[in-house]
Amino acid sequence: MTEHETPHATDEDKRVDDIIRSGPRGALAVAGIAVAIVIAMWFLFYFFAFLPRGVIH
Repeated sequence: MTEHETPHATDEDKRVDDIIRSGPRGALAVAGIAVAIVIAMWFLFYFFAFLPRGVIH
């Protein structure tokens, strides 16, 4: 028995503890995908909006 478990912990409590211990992988995946989309949009905007205008003199 670990220090966080009580003697009366149910199977559901143990499953919740395992899920929490595994970390926020899903949230990190969603955040990573969102960041990748924003960076891709920035590059698309740069290549299709700024570059066709040419160099400012």
